[in-house]
Amino acid sequence: MRIPGADFNCNAVISGNARMKTSLIAAVTLCGRIGPLSPGSPEDRRFLENMRRESQAGVIGAGTLRQGEVEMRGPGGVWPAGRLRVLVSASGDLPEQRKIFHQGPPPLIITGPDGGRRLQQTLAAKAELLVVPQHDGELALAAAWAQLAARGVKHLLVEGGGALNYQVLRQGLADELLLTITPRLHGQRGAPALADGPAPLALPFLELDLLDHQLGGSGELFCRYRIRNR
Repeated sequence: MRIPGADFNCNAVISGNARMKTSLIAAVTLCGRIGPLSPGSPEDRRFLENMRRESQAGVIGAGTLRQGEVEMRGPGGVWPAGRLRVLVSASGDLPEQRKIFHQGPPPLIITGPDGGRRLQQTLAAKAELLVVPQHDGELALAAAWAQLAARGVKHLLVEGGGALNYQVLRQGLADELLLTITPRLHGQRGAPALADGPAPLALPFLELDLLDHQLGGSGELFCRYRIRNR
């Protein structure tokens, strides 16, 4: 099952003549949790892998990598040719033993000045580093997005977790949300949510427009939303 691609670019990053659309993708329980284990079915997994194949880069946060192995493989368990695997870590504190640093194309790590100094000592030989400005602990992700667009990325897939999703949404960098709503409940206080941050994304809410929806064979609802960035 595949939700058709979009022609729109709400707030797409522009670098020279390059345009880059950012899609945030996630599977959530009915109570809005994305973890600690993925609530999605094998059908949802295939959807994620197909979206990886259709995008030129994918990005995850450090917390997602600390929770387990995330190799960003596409259909058939292979890495789509030429696709960038991107990590975001302000601190540079990443688990060096993860497979992403030892198998497949070397990842690109987006970090801040302090994290860059740390990573130079730990993972510089196993990953490419992209240091961007940092203010009050928050990375200037727009600077990184511009660099990715300049490298020919036309479609960037943000795969979470909640802290990264929050920053991408807060900084107005996401064009659409590809959301799989699963027929499951979790309910544990403090379990990872779709977007986790210290303040509302907008007052009172960050608004979205439903563009498409489709019922999957496992009772999941595959939804596509346009994000009304400010």
